Parts: sequence; C-alpha cells; structure tokens
Amino acid sequence: MTVIDISPSVMQFLLAFIVVAPLLGAAAALLPAPPGLKGKNPDQAVLRHGVTVTGAVLIAAIVLAAGFDHGRPATMQATTDISWIPALDVRIHLGVDGISLPLLVLTALLTFLCALYSYFKLPAGPSPKGFVALVLVLESGTLATFAVLDLLLFFLAFEMVLIPMYFLIARWGGDRRQAAAWKFILYTLLGSVVMLLGLLLIGLKSGTFDMVALATDNGRGLTTSVQVTAVLAIGLGLAVKTPMWPLHSWLPDAHTAAPTVGSVLLAGVLLKMGTYGFVRILLPVAPDGMRTFAPYLAAFAVVGIVYGSLACLALARTGARGDLKRLIAYSSVGHMGFVLLGIATMTPTGVNGALFANIAHGLITGLLFFLVGAVKDRYGTADLDTLAGATGAALYGRAPRLGALLAFAAIASLGLPGLAGFWGEMLTLFGAYDPAEGLSRPAFRTFMAIGAFGTLLTAAYMLIVVRRVCMGAYTPPPRPVPEGQSPDAPGTRPTSAASETPQAPTASPAPPAPATTPQLADIQPYEAAAWTPLVALTVLAGLWPAVLLGLTDPAVQQLLSGGKS
Repeated sequence: MTVIDISPSVMQFLLAFIVVAPLLGAAAALLPAPPGLKGKNPDQAVLRHGVTVTGAVLIAAIVLAAGFDHGRPATMQATTDISWIPALDVRIHLGVDGISLPLLVLTALLTFLCALYSYFKLPAGPSPKGFVALVLVLESGTLATFAVLDLLLFFLAFEMVLIPMYFLIARWGGDRRQAAAWKFILYTLLGSVVMLLGLLLIGLKSGTFDMVALATDNGRGLTTSVQVTAVLAIGLGLAVKTPMWPLHSWLPDAHTAAPTVGSVLLAGVLLKMGTYGFVRILLPVAPDGMRTFAPYLAAFAVVGIVYGSLACLALARTGARGDLKRLIAYSSVGHMGFVLLGIATMTPTGVNGALFANIAHGLITGLLFFLVGAVKDRYGTADLDTLAGATGAALYGRAPRLGALLAFAAIASLGLPGLAGFWGEMLTLFGAYDPAEGLSRPAFRTFMAIGAFGTLLTAAYMLIVVRRVCMGAYTPPPRPVPEGQSPDAPGTRPTSAASETPQAPTASPAPPAPATTPQLADIQPYEAAAWTPLVALTVLAGLWPAVLLGLTDPAVQQLLSGGKS
C-alpha cells in the first residue's frame, strides 16, 4: 500500500540522493556563487543555497515516504547493495524500513527549518559559507546513519557528524563555547573508539558486517560472552551520544553554548542516533547480551529521568540564575531516559514507545530550542531570573503569540494527552510493566513507578517555567536618580521621615506617566514558517499515533523475533 506508485529504481535513487545531496551541496557552498545567483550579496546567495539544498532533500524524503510500501514496513525498501571493500566484505548497503523512515523525514525536516531560520537570523560568527557547509555535512552524516545497513558504514556516518557540530559550537556559539565544544568532541570520540571495537568484534566473529544478515541470524552465530562484550562496548558509545546518565555531562554545556539552530539539530537529530543504534544493532544482533544488561540500562534510564527533572527544578527556582537553554538541555536527559527504558524492556510495546518518544522529542524539543532562542534574541539573555524579573516576565502581555507558543511547547514536553509527548512515555511505562521473558518483573515495575514519578517532576518544572516567563504583571525598573540630585528632590520618592519635612514652595512636578507594558516583537513571518510544521506534527502525532505506530510496529515485531515476521 503506497500513496504514490514509484518504481524500485527511482526509490533507490531517492534514498541515495537524500544521503549524498547534502554532501555535494556542502562542497558547492564553498565555491564562488555564479554571477546570476549572487542576489544582493554573496552571503545571501550561500544562505539561499542552503535553503535550496535542504529543501530539495526534504522533498525527496517526502516523496520517498509517499512511495514507501506501508503494507510491508518490516521489509527493507529502496535498497542499494554494492561491494566497496571486498577483502573485509564491506558493502555500500542502503535501505529504509518502518523504523528508519520517520527518522529520515524528521532529519530532513528539521535541517530545512534550521536553514530557513538561518536565512533570516544567521548566528554571529565567521563566514556564512562555512556555516552552511557545516550544516549540510551534518545533515548528510545524520541521514546516512539512519540509511546505511553495514556496521562499518554506520560507524563512519556516526562519526561524520562530530566535526561539523564541534565547529558550529566553537565558531558560532555563545559564552564558553570553546570549552563546551571540546567537552562535546572528547566525550563522543572516546565513546566512539570503544564502540568501534565492539562493531569489529561482531563483524569478525560472525563473518559479516551486514546489519540485515546479522539481525536475521539474531545472535545465533555469536557466543554469549561475545554478545555481552559487544553490548558493553557498543552500548557505551551509543549511551554517550544518547546521552544516558551519568555520561550526559557534555550535553548541557553544548546546548547552552550552541547557536539556536545548533541546539535544534543536536536535540532533534543527533541524540536520536544513539537510541537508533540500540534498536537497529544491539537488540537484534546481540539479544543475549542485551538481556544481560537490560536491568542496568533501565536503572540508569530511570535515574536519568529523575536526575534530569530535579536539575530542571533546581534551575527553575527563584534566585538560581538558571539558564533556560540549559534547563531544556537537562529536560532532554530525562526524556531520553524514557527512550532507553522502553528499549531496555525488550518488548514490542516498550520499543515502539521508545521510537515514538524519539520522534516526539525531536519535534517538541526542537520547537522549544527555537522558542528559547527567539526569547534570548529579544531580551538579550536566557537567564530565568532576568526573564522573570522587572525587565522581563509577562510574555503573554508583551508578545502574546510567542508566549502562547512557548506554553504550548512546554505542556507538550510534559506529556499532555492529545499531544505527541504523551504516547511515547505511556507506551514505555506499559512496556516496563510487563518486560520480556527472562527479565525481572518486580525490578521493571519498580522502574516503571520511578519513571511515572518523573513525569510529575517534569510537569512541575515546565509549569514553573511557564508561570515565571509568561505570566504576571510587568513591573518597570526603578527610575534612576540623576547624578548630583538628592533622592528627596521633587519628583523622587521620599526614602525617610526626614524627607517629609516641609519644604519651601516649589512648582508642582508633572504627574508621572502611567506605567505601561513595553511590547516585544512578536512572532515574525519567518519564525512562523519555521515553527508551524513542528506545531502541526506535534498535534497530528498526538491525535493520530497510528501514523507512526503503523510504521514501526511490524518492523519492531520482526526485529525482536530474529527476522521472522
């Protein structure tokens, strides 16, 4: 069942185009613009180039999704399989199924929206050429991660995104960007070195790096000790990228320092690569090893849920000088904890919930970082005490559309029924209630209870943020006293009883003008264009979850059963 009938060869071309086009576009962005395409200046031309390339990739991804056979989502489609390194049996093997297709479309969408936003609001930094080229390389690496079906190609694509994100943070970021960029690259590179050893162990012991063949074999060609070692090594690398507590400490610094579009791509796309690796590689290839580590993975996941929420509550309290971007980053640690908990259950319900939560987090947290970036642009700060103090607050009155949208994203993030965030959390908790055979049911039900408590903490800090930033009356700052003038001079407020001593008659000062609420720039047309798709998809996924679950469920069922539908 397809929306439009597309031949297999065209589907192959579309998937290859989606992976390769951003890389070619990045190379083209560094070249001089053709004379007829320069526009007002070369900077505008390269930014337009970024919008064009990412737009073409998004259109190709939508056409690929329309041509995808939704009646067979467990089958790899649009496949390309070409020998690359015969000595190691490494192949250029591409394909897409119900698990990877939503992530491909999400990546293409978020990258296009970031390019569109940057066309009108480019972050301060070096040449726009470098910015556009790095975003396109980042997109190519992420798309390739979700499309390749060879372990070594997966590793190369997984690593391809690190350098572009490092430079986006280090060159276009805010305060403390160098330290944050170094922390990001060191954590992820060290995790990747360990992950490579695990991938090589699986490939050499099984005799193939083909992910489809390994998933079909379902670990039967690997001893339990090999599986346990491989899960430990690969899982550490994936856990750093996810990020899982306690390997998360690079994330808040990276988000706080990154430019707005860097935070959107980091939260909306890059974090999904780690959880995708758990589902695509470890669950089907090393099930015995996963079963050994599943209780520990679930324990770390629920600690992350509670820890992330408590950190957000600490940042949200009055006087904490908490940064709003940092708060949203810590909320990601909690949300990704739900994804890991669903994976750890090793059940179709839990894994489907994890995949749904992945997409919901990309939509909602991507929107949140867009909105926090807009608030920071208007106020000049993301400090919560400043935003909630005399110089801020009352977004509902000062920029009502922006305030309403921030409140919408916050309640979507806390998992309100009817919005996308609800289904992923609910399904992961259901999966923990009845985990896979061989896993301790009392332990997982305890994890379920802790995770459910985490949802209450999430609601608490999100509602505090909305109350402090969006609600309340505007209080004008105290009027400064001119130098050399006594605070008791006419027109100033008395500060002591002495100031009430009768004075010589003077002209009555003019009554002060009534305090008014100064308006902020509300949502601009380019912001509405970049944010509306995320709002619409958040509502659509919340009201019609079958759109996603109909794709993922058959693929998950086959993956967990060792390739048997």
